[in-house]
Amino acid sequence: MSESKNSGDNTLSVAPTKTLSLKRPVDAGIVRQSFSHGRSKAVVVEKVKRRTIGPGEAHPPRETTAAPPPPQPAAPPRPAAPERPRAEAPQRTQGARPSAGVVLRPLTEEEREARAHALSGAREREEEERRQAQIEAKLREEREAREREERAAAAERKREEDARRTQEAESKRRSEQEAKRRLEGGAPAPAPVASVAPAARKPAAPVTATATPAATARPAIEDEDTKRIIRRPGVAPKVIVPRPVRGAEPKNRGRLTVSSATGEEDERTRSVASFRRRVLRRKGQVAEQKEKIVREVILPETITIQELASRMSERGVDVIKLLMRQGQMAKITDVIDADTAQLIAEELGHTVKRVAESDVEEGLFGTPDVDEHLVPRPPVVTIMGHVDHGKTSLLDAIRHANVVSGEAGGITQHIGAYQITAPGGLPITFIDTPGHAAFTAMRARGAKVTDIVILVVAADDGVMPQTAEAIAHARAAHVPLIVAINKIDKPDAKPERVRSELLQYEVQVESLGGETLEVEVSATQKTNLDKLLEMISLQAEILDLHADPMRSAEGTVIEARLDRGRGPVATVLVQRGTLHTGDIVVAGSQWGRVRALLDDKGQLRQEAGPSTPVEVLGFSGSPEAGDLVAVVENEARAREITEYRERQKRDKAAARGVARGSLADMMSQLKTAGRKEFPLVIKGDVQGSVEAIIASLEKLNTDEVAARVIHAGVGGITESDVTLAAASHAVIIGFNVRAHKEARSLAEQDGIEIRYYNIIYNLVDDVKAAMSGLLAPTLREEMLGNAQILEVFNISKVGKVAGCRVTDGVVQRGAHVRLIRDNVVVHEGKLSTLKRFKDEVKEVVAGQECGMAFESYQDMRVGDVIECYNVQEIKRSL
Repeated sequence: MSESKNSGDNTLSVAPTKTLSLKRPVDAGIVRQSFSHGRSKAVVVEKVKRRTIGPGEAHPPRETTAAPPPPQPAAPPRPAAPERPRAEAPQRTQGARPSAGVVLRPLTEEEREARAHALSGAREREEEERRQAQIEAKLREEREAREREERAAAAERKREEDARRTQEAESKRRSEQEAKRRLEGGAPAPAPVASVAPAARKPAAPVTATATPAATARPAIEDEDTKRIIRRPGVAPKVIVPRPVRGAEPKNRGRLTVSSATGEEDERTRSVASFRRRVLRRKGQVAEQKEKIVREVILPETITIQELASRMSERGVDVIKLLMRQGQMAKITDVIDADTAQLIAEELGHTVKRVAESDVEEGLFGTPDVDEHLVPRPPVVTIMGHVDHGKTSLLDAIRHANVVSGEAGGITQHIGAYQITAPGGLPITFIDTPGHAAFTAMRARGAKVTDIVILVVAADDGVMPQTAEAIAHARAAHVPLIVAINKIDKPDAKPERVRSELLQYEVQVESLGGETLEVEVSATQKTNLDKLLEMISLQAEILDLHADPMRSAEGTVIEARLDRGRGPVATVLVQRGTLHTGDIVVAGSQWGRVRALLDDKGQLRQEAGPSTPVEVLGFSGSPEAGDLVAVVENEARAREITEYRERQKRDKAAARGVARGSLADMMSQLKTAGRKEFPLVIKGDVQGSVEAIIASLEKLNTDEVAARVIHAGVGGITESDVTLAAASHAVIIGFNVRAHKEARSLAEQDGIEIRYYNIIYNLVDDVKAAMSGLLAPTLREEMLGNAQILEVFNISKVGKVAGCRVTDGVVQRGAHVRLIRDNVVVHEGKLSTLKRFKDEVKEVVAGQECGMAFESYQDMRVGDVIECYNVQEIKRSL
């Protein structure tokens, strides 16, 4: 170093070199995004990091204009010779390399503290970033390892798939060769190891041949797809991901397209769903025979075939086959009874458990009475006997009323219930029954609910058919009998005759040494009526009749009708308990809440005790006569019972209808196929009358004609009845009822005939006459005469004409003729022409000659005999 170089210049300078710059380290990461249909995308994420300054390194300046670094405290300035600083200046310049050639001032204490604080914060931040980078690098390595494993597994699956395809192709090729060899007639190739091994070795070459290009092509593809990582000392590793080239072949993203399906490079592999379907298909081909399951079948009283098959888990057609083997033709919707269903179920190997839907009726009837609550009850007395023997007149005399005048024709056609008080103060309930032959069911109902039967026999008429029937009803009901010989005031009365005739029916009165009580009475003269009441009281004391009025009521429907103003009205005889207004009652398939109670005089009552007849208002529909009445606790129970009874009635009717498919009934239907029917719609005032009318009409049926009752009900004739009659071409019959105004106008419009009756005799007679008109008349022949053919003439435009001589009788034009040849009838027809000489005549008598021509017949010969007769139609009747 010479002084000439530093002559008068104190400025420090640096030799000009190339421009220096600092690059921030970059930490790059790769994130793989997954999309639908198997697509994925690799995204490069770069993070800029600051350089971490060690404890012995100096922090580089951030900018060229930054403040100079603080001087080292170890070398404070001190005074010295001027040559000393000059010699140390270049060394300091080379070590520090300041950015400017200016002399920097020393830092103050505050600036040094701020500089130290900034340096410590920077170090903390860099430490945190380094730890975060290490965590990200670890996660990235784990992710890359998983990707490598997935690629290796995919490659392994592809190799297995290729091997499987090669094996299948080889087996197919061997089977084709074997089939071709057999087709050519050659012996089959030996199948042992000698032939299999070469075949197994041959496809090895194609496999390697096909695998080699794949193996060579795969690294190239992987080189393109694999990320390049640049690692430099002191710098974070940098990952370079190649960008996709536009127009290059897209990756297989799992979606099936036309190009991917037809491409030869990418071969589509079998999906998991396809493999599962193939497995299920193979299992279905070799399905094992299922073991038959034995079930316990619960059988109600009636069940449809479809429901039975469902409960047994059997096919409905198998059940129908079993029924056909038993001779019964049925459909799958038909209803069968429990016995038939049990036979079918047991034959199919199932067990049967019989149940009854009648469990809903348990506890409804038959509850025993409490002995402490028993009190005497009035006797129920039924008056029975032959028609017009004075039953109602006798009851009127006892009641001091006039019921006979209210009955049409003076005969009782309704069942009536009344209650009177005997002279001794004992109340007695009387039930009056019709005596006509048509009211058998009414008499049977009267006998079932009674305690004592009074048999009324007319002294002038004796024992009649309905008298004998009343005796039979009384015996069937096991009730005592009291014989009342009526009409003793008539001159021709013979009471002894009545007593003797009763012996024929095993009824022995007390006067003849028997046990049956007897009284001679007269209803018109009111003779011995008090004696009859005394005998009734005596018999009631013997019977010792008691009832419990504290329990819920039970009874029987004596009669039922439909009143237009009050709705369904039922005459109920309370037998046990007490019936109150507001009680919920059940009668047959009808139920309701008692709205009112009326006695036989029409007066309202709040309650009715045992043996009391009342009219009950409030039923939902008209119950049937003879139904049992019971009080239930709530509406739900009443509805359940009535629904069960309605369903039972419907199912039993359907079960009876199934029998029409049996072979025996098919033959009977063929016999009655030509029978004519007389359709009827019957409406009556009470249920018992309608029942009697139907029973009487059924007795008129024959093999040729029958009365078919399409609908029968209680109440007035409505528009629906007229519509039903118009659809079925039926006649409407009203018994003690009338048609509504709208129904009358509709009937006149449709031309439907409505017939009104109030006496059952006239109704039955008119229906019988109408049914007789449907009978085919009887044909009877009446011989007129004979003629013999003498000559046959052939006349143009007329045909053949026979010249005849009448041998006996007379021949009339238009009469029926028979042509007899050799005593054999060869033709039957009518005469078209009858001429005498050239004139048309009406008849020709015996001994005269005439010309005859037949209708539509020309084969006449000489010597034939013509027999002439008339046909008469005789009307038949039932």
